[in-house]
Amino acid sequence: MTECRLFLGPVFLLWVVAAWSVGALAVEPQVDAEIRQLLDRVGESGCDFERNGTRHNSRDAASHLTLKYDRGARYVETAEDFIDRLASESSWSGKPYWVICDDERAVSGEWLHKLLVDMRTL
Repeated sequence: MTECRLFLGPVFLLWVVAAWSVGALAVEPQVDAEIRQLLDRVGESGCDFERNGTRHNSRDAASHLTLKYDRGARYVETAEDFIDRLASESSWSGKPYWVICDDERAVSGEWLHKLLVDMRTL
């Protein structure tokens, strides 16, 4: 009987963790589609993105932000959450990301929010 309890404790804990993580990672399909569209627009923008002092082209930036989204989706309920929580600054250094378009430099969070508004009005 004691052996059964020793076995069921860790099994139950694994089940609870698995059930929580599946629910925590679920992003509403329409929100996910909007974020993916935003990421596509970033990749197609032709703008440079500066991350921790290093410039990257738009496709590399989109790839990096996609990786952050895939890993941090549990923190996202809206496209605005994605921008504010994952796409505006380095999670490593805390430094803001920058976007450079046509020799104009902007904080990525502001640029992405404007891009999102533009996307929604089309």
